[in-house]
Amino acid sequence: MLHSPYPPSQTSSIIIDAQTGKVLSEHDADRPDYPASLTKMMTLYLTFGALEQGKVSLNDLFTVSLHASRQVPSKLGLRPNERISLRDLILAIVTHSANDAAVTIAENLAGSESAFAQRMTATAHALGMTATTFRNASGLPSPPNISTARDLATLARALWRDYPKEYRFFATEQFTFNGAVYETHNHLMESFAGMDGIKTGYIHASGFNLAASAVRNGRRLIGVIMGGSSAHARDLQMANLLDDGFAGINPVDTTIRTASSDDGTGNTLATRAASTIAALSPVGRAEAAVPARARTAKLGHHARRKPEAAHAWAIQVGAFSKPEAAERAGAIALTRLRLKGKTAHVLPPGPADKEPLYRARIAGFSHTQAERACRSLRAKLGHKLCAVIPPMQAVAAEFPTPATLDLSAPQPTDASAN
Repeated sequence: MLHSPYPPSQTSSIIIDAQTGKVLSEHDADRPDYPASLTKMMTLYLTFGALEQGKVSLNDLFTVSLHASRQVPSKLGLRPNERISLRDLILAIVTHSANDAAVTIAENLAGSESAFAQRMTATAHALGMTATTFRNASGLPSPPNISTARDLATLARALWRDYPKEYRFFATEQFTFNGAVYETHNHLMESFAGMDGIKTGYIHASGFNLAASAVRNGRRLIGVIMGGSSAHARDLQMANLLDDGFAGINPVDTTIRTASSDDGTGNTLATRAASTIAALSPVGRAEAAVPARARTAKLGHHARRKPEAAHAWAIQVGAFSKPEAAERAGAIALTRLRLKGKTAHVLPPGPADKEPLYRARIAGFSHTQAERACRSLRAKLGHKLCAVIPPMQAVAAEFPTPATLDLSAPQPTDASAN
């Protein structure tokens, strides 16, 4: 079995036994994150409920609204006032993850997408998904459309347990609509023994997510991974975790521990070489992802052998689509932390960015100082988080020299989300 080139510490994950609900392995499974298209599992959970209750049938024709037709890809390209069967809408979601299909279901079942999202959240809480809030039917970025690996595993299990007949939709490998063939995004369906679903997800703010289920020798396991660096790396990690689960192996938690202290919420503070943490920007959790992944890929195991310079650590206070927003975030962080002799830098977009992101960073910390600075920012900026960045000499060649923020200019009093 091949192993992912990326360390598991970049992601949150959980593997459970579907029959008992027992957790077989987990890593950072309660970390809040954008579920992306894993949101559609709840859209389908409510849809399957309506089918079982006789409120709708698979042959019912649903009408497409202007709002649904304007959803961004992935989509079928449905047109306003077009009518499409519920069966086709379900198949479009499980294979192509079509956003216009998800919104069409929501509006036809609840009258509006917002009303449907309220039902989604209420149902999530009833299932025990207490860390989950849904704001739409598709999973497109809409804070606080938030969940965790643990909650989404609960949802995947509920789909299999409560709607076994409809659950078989998730095993669909391709779907034809208007002459076009749409293949499933879950490539483990064709390569992993026993895999029969269930849903992939990706937005830039979350990375690559996957909820998967497989059966071997009559035993079903369900796994969820959030925050993968690529679809391939995510799939390899899931295959490894499920293989270990079936073999009765409990994987070692490979989080790179940076402190044993508690942040006041009961969570152990940790720095991850490829951490992707929600920050000041809804572009989101790009955070430290690209630089750290580049470092990992470039140095491999040798990176862990090198002694780290005492003040080579940095903090990242946001990843933004515009450099001006990154400059504001850096200025605010300097002001709030009252740092003297330090400068905020804006890193230009890196070569691995799927969309250009400007990262606001402050360097020149020791390991302990960087963690203390982030703890202070978390406290002073409320829900906004800060990422601790390991020594970056190994990635210097990957990026142009960062622009230095001119602190002689008037400083803003608050950050603007971008």
